[in-house]
Amino acid sequence: MRVLVQRVSRASVEVNGQQRGTIEQGLLVLLGIEEADTEMDADWICQKLANLRIMNDENGVPNLSVLDTGGDVLLVSQFTLHAATKKGNRPSYIKAARPEKAEPLYQYCIRKLGTELGKPIQQGVFGAHMMVSLINDGPVTIWIDSKNKE
Repeated sequence: MRVLVQRVSRASVEVNGQQRGTIEQGLLVLLGIEEADTEMDADWICQKLANLRIMNDENGVPNLSVLDTGGDVLLVSQFTLHAATKKGNRPSYIKAARPEKAEPLYQYCIRKLGTELGKPIQQGVFGAHMMVSLINDGPVTIWIDSKNKE
């Protein structure tokens, strides 16, 4: 399971011209699920997201988590995070999970992260063509992979 986390001052997602999720201060999380992922990967990712200390404290130092600040999370599924670009110029998505596996894990992450934070998680629409807008605060962008826990 891979996530691209962006600290934002504002983010939203639209589908067919309708706003589906919006947040102010918090995290925009793009989530990629691969065939080998399980609920254990989701548990690890969600715990990491809730406690990742990338939010600024009163001195402007990133010492706080989104849990500490009461910030929001916008979670958007994005299978292209598993693009393989080793050969040629056209990415392969062979490692990305099929929808019948990925969507239940995406929904699990929404519930799990909501439990971790004690609040509803804003979300995109699984499998839809989405328009994602954000104002990256910092900029702060972090890559996390449950199969490569660096």
